[in-house]
Amino acid sequence: MRHVLMGAAAVVACAGAASAGGVERSTQSVGILFEEGNYVELGFARVAPDVSGVQLFDALGKFAGASSGDMSDDYTTWSLGFKTDLSERISFALVIDEPIGADLTYGDLDYIYAPSTASLDSVGVTGMLRYKFDNQVSIYGGIRGVRTSGTADLFTGYSLTTSTETDFGYLVGIAWEKPEIAARVALTYNSAITHDFDAVENGIPTEFTTKLPESVNLEFQTGIAADTLLFGSVRWVNWTQFSIDPDIYRATAGGVFVDYESDTITYNLGVGRKFNDAWSGAITIGYEPANNDFAGNLGPTDGFTSVGLAVTHTRGNMKITAGARYVWIGDAETEAPPALAGATGVPLGSFKDNTAVAFGVRVGYYF
Repeated sequence: MRHVLMGAAAVVACAGAASAGGVERSTQSVGILFEEGNYVELGFARVAPDVSGVQLFDALGKFAGASSGDMSDDYTTWSLGFKTDLSERISFALVIDEPIGADLTYGDLDYIYAPSTASLDSVGVTGMLRYKFDNQVSIYGGIRGVRTSGTADLFTGYSLTTSTETDFGYLVGIAWEKPEIAARVALTYNSAITHDFDAVENGIPTEFTTKLPESVNLEFQTGIAADTLLFGSVRWVNWTQFSIDPDIYRATAGGVFVDYESDTITYNLGVGRKFNDAWSGAITIGYEPANNDFAGNLGPTDGFTSVGLAVTHTRGNMKITAGARYVWIGDAETEAPPALAGATGVPLGSFKDNTAVAFGVRVGYYF
């Protein structure tokens, strides 16, 4: 049952990263460590957010009530995972994914932030080892490397291009299992990763430091009836550690390019059901509470609620899972740059009733 149902859970979770806190695109799950035997998987998700708002004040000839248009571009994420048993007690897993990212375009010229574009790209590689004790408890840990770069061109004429930096952090965790009822609880800490970027701002070389935030994951599952599994997760991310704060932008705009005033906690809960030896399905709900802070103009969202569906087909050693998730994105207000508004705390835009749709597919093979 675990093989079939957790495949469905994984794809729904992947599609659900559409609107997680900050610029997150990966949940850093360690679920692959608990697959049986030798296993490899490849996954893709396509996310289509629809995020728009209206301007709240008059400035630079752009008037209150102007629409931003849809400023959040569609994007695709992918992941590749491999797991093997090195002995009866020791397992190894390798995961490659895209932990953070951003793609946006303010294209409606009536809105003050148009024309502006920005992108943030990353690739992460995580290697993990797990050791099993005799009492159904296991411990695990690993090294995580992330390669990151970004660019931006804003309506003010400001431009930013960063170097591509690769830096490392670690993870540690502990898990408890009861296989006869498909029960498992895993608690994981992921350390922060610090990037020291060389940058070019408006054609001038500068430097700045960005810290990818630490996080804690609690993942759980248990059988609740024959061929039926309850599963979920709680994820805390210390987004107050994260900022993009280059010198020239701060001097000209009077504030930070990107930062967050609050951390996020994201909840996911699902039920999976095996219909027969070939087919199973899962349904999930997700929730991230709003912080009610000013949202960044390059990410005007605040929390979300979601529902997801997935179906898995198993044939021999292969399982193929397809899933979809619909996300109601939390309403948010953005703040005007102090140099533009003449003061801090001046609302710039109101972003309401936004949504996202995500589709994912994952292919796994046991060998």
